[in-house]
Amino acid sequence: MSKATAAPFPIHASDDALEDLERRLASTRWPAPADPGWTLGTDPVWLRDLVDYWRNEFDWRSQEDWLNATLPGQRAHVRGIDVHFSHRPGRDPAALPLLLLHGWPSSFVEMHRIVGPLSDPTDHGLGGGPRFDVVVGSLPGHGFSSAPSDPAFGADECADVFRDLMVDVLGYERFAIHGGDRGAFVATSLGHRHPEHVAAIHQTLPLGIPDSPPSAEERAWLEEVEAWSREEGGYSALQATRPLSLAYGLNDSPVGLAAWICEKFFAWADCDDDPLEVFTRDELLVNVMIYWLSGSIYPSARFYWAHRHAPPAAIRPVRIEVPTGICLFPKEVMRPPRSAVARKYDLRHWREPLRGGHFPALEAPHMLVEDLREFLEPFVP
Repeated sequence: MSKATAAPFPIHASDDALEDLERRLASTRWPAPADPGWTLGTDPVWLRDLVDYWRNEFDWRSQEDWLNATLPGQRAHVRGIDVHFSHRPGRDPAALPLLLLHGWPSSFVEMHRIVGPLSDPTDHGLGGGPRFDVVVGSLPGHGFSSAPSDPAFGADECADVFRDLMVDVLGYERFAIHGGDRGAFVATSLGHRHPEHVAAIHQTLPLGIPDSPPSAEERAWLEEVEAWSREEGGYSALQATRPLSLAYGLNDSPVGLAAWICEKFFAWADCDDDPLEVFTRDELLVNVMIYWLSGSIYPSARFYWAHRHAPPAAIRPVRIEVPTGICLFPKEVMRPPRSAVARKYDLRHWREPLRGGHFPALEAPHMLVEDLREFLEPFVP
């Protein structure tokens, strides 16, 4: 059996795809009446402003050039999946391989602010300290990684794919992983299924195992999770039960897709009620464009269905015996207490920054880089 190899994968949308997008944007049927503010969904005034920028000022060709220069892409065929990734070797033969994994509804572009400081800290004013061979992965079924054929494919199966990418394709026998959201699920699965290859796990969305009976602190956490699910979890219930019905609309309407995705960047970020306080319009639209051009909203949403029917290691009450570091930002959507996290992981490091939310690589990149360097330094060869 021949070894899988990686090939360059420059991002380039066809002229036809961009013309079709403009036609769809121009012919949007806006809901009426549209209630103001974010209470019932994405603010219609905010969204119309974003769409106006999308149509009249946003330049996808320039963004393609920027993406191909900042996060140059490759793809490798692994376990039936064409896995998209960007590889930035560190300027040190002793650099530690570090796999960065995004969540939903994010994409590999979320990591663009932290790749340089992690791979070449000196060039970014950080002096000495650890250096990393950075691999930014696109989860299967997200962006430019192809979609799995099995609807039950979830974080555990993702872990097998990334094990093969890191070990068999890139030749790294041991590596560290950082993940947020769904990327944290995959990191947990890698630690559970392939601990011989995982030096350490760093997460911003940790899972936990409550005590039996739970302590007062853990009871409060479980009550917060239940309240969050009632108020914020409608998207999850829909994607875990009828993702295909939702996808017909989102895959057909770019404005619908932008509204569905950007609402989460509003609700889950530490953004003072306006996503543009922490993200640029270009960052938001590049992320939306990755989902639009790849047609990946359905397979990415389908992970919720898969995890409901076949819970991965992150959700099951299993212990992960891999050194783990946690950086828990104040606006993260789930904030389990340290006691519950330590029950699930070999917890070596814990930090709670003062600001930041669910997308820290964009919201608080300097803090995230600092925490990764501090936690992972003992694992650098």
